[in-house]
Amino acid sequence: MSSPSSRTPDVPRDGLRVEPDDTGPIPIVRDLPVPPTSRREPMDDADGTSKLPITEQPPVIPAGGAPAPGRAGRNLVAAIGVGAALAAIIVASLLVWRPAFLGVVGVAILIAVVELSRALRAGGFRPPLVPVLLGAVAMLALAWTRGPTGLVIAFLVTVLAVLLWRLADGPDNYFPDAASGVLVALYVPLLAGFAVLLLVPDDGATRVLAFIATVVASDVGGYVVGVMAGKHPMAPSISPKKSWEGMGGSVLGCVIMATLILVLGLDAPWWSGIVFGAAIAVTATVGDLGESLIKRDLGIKDMGHLLPGHGGIMDRLDSLLPAAAVSYLLLSVLAPA
Repeated sequence: MSSPSSRTPDVPRDGLRVEPDDTGPIPIVRDLPVPPTSRREPMDDADGTSKLPITEQPPVIPAGGAPAPGRAGRNLVAAIGVGAALAAIIVASLLVWRPAFLGVVGVAILIAVVELSRALRAGGFRPPLVPVLLGAVAMLALAWTRGPTGLVIAFLVTVLAVLLWRLADGPDNYFPDAASGVLVALYVPLLAGFAVLLLVPDDGATRVLAFIATVVASDVGGYVVGVMAGKHPMAPSISPKKSWEGMGGSVLGCVIMATLILVLGLDAPWWSGIVFGAAIAVTATVGDLGESLIKRDLGIKDMGHLLPGHGGIMDRLDSLLPAAAVSYLLLSVLAPA
């Protein structure tokens, strides 16, 4: 799961640009040329991660009178407020009536499918939207009522529907359009179906909380340690602000959170929290980098703008979606229902 927002570029004056110095309030003026215009606009991840190499970043413009984003490029006030609201909705749906969580997931997934499809269209692809939306509803419903078999069958039927639906538009670009539709179906509703599978057992609410809380711990731990001590970039060509130090913070946060919930809530052995936490930290980070890679390739800043301080729904699901599948597989072994 990544967070939001980019800093506003400085207006270049006579070939000079002013950049803020992280070590103090005194700006540093450097004699640098204005970056040339590119086919793609400069962009940031939802977590403030720059999409262009550091040397190609446009100058930074201070927003007059506007609150400055945090050091990691996010609007913390908006991010924390929206995050708290989302957490309240999720926890309330799980504790009050478990099937309500299914509705929350359904709404989020349908919006995410639309966001990702529009992003792919901006990149020149035309994924069939209608069969993927219908397939998303079928996947979530059958995961709840028929388990893993229902989820897989619904996904396969959705893939077939995507291939047949795209035939109506003729042979031009058939393969990239159909493949992009299959990608959307796999990336969003299929992976989200594993979150529904976590919900099915009697202790499903605890399983879902373990999964989501551990992913959140990965984001928080990585952000805090990365901002305070991050020096060694993990994947500079994809996400220059992600550091190995931040990854260490993600692993630590995940292990602590997972151990507490698995031991106290699911009666799992203490070491299961280490295994589960480390696996989720890696999976969530890979999911975050994967969405960053897609957005960089498509030349877009965010998948959407529905959540202030975060971007779109898809920008919040990037870490959660792959982690849902890993959580289901691991918990079925570490804490079988």
